[in-house]
Amino acid sequence: LLEATAMAQKAASSSNYMKRMAYLSGRIFVDFARPTSSQDRNVARRLMAEPWGRQRAGWYPPLDSFSSIFRSLRSMGVFRDEYRDFQEEMDRLRKLRGKDSKHTPYFNRQKKD
Repeated sequence: LLEATAMAQKAASSSNYMKRMAYLSGRIFVDFARPTSSQDRNVARRLMAEPWGRQRAGWYPPLDSFSSIFRSLRSMGVFRDEYRDFQEEMDRLRKLRGKDSKHTPYFNRQKKD
């Protein structure tokens, strides 16, 4: 950063060609192309930084362990999963109608003689 400001000051006192080259090198090497204030630099640093959500480790809850805990609670009768209850009821009714599975893949089908 200090080199970029020194380059910009040097370019301001030199030829038009040097100014353009300093500007281009600043743009190419993700530096400040023109002299900027400290507030502008702070804003640019914040925009270039990693997003806040990615900086925090363990941001998301442990969903796998939660689902296994709820599954065990459901088997004990403490927790009610209405969606799973509905799925099991539909499976039960399907079996009563004689349609055992939802979908039998082609390679698992029994050959009829």
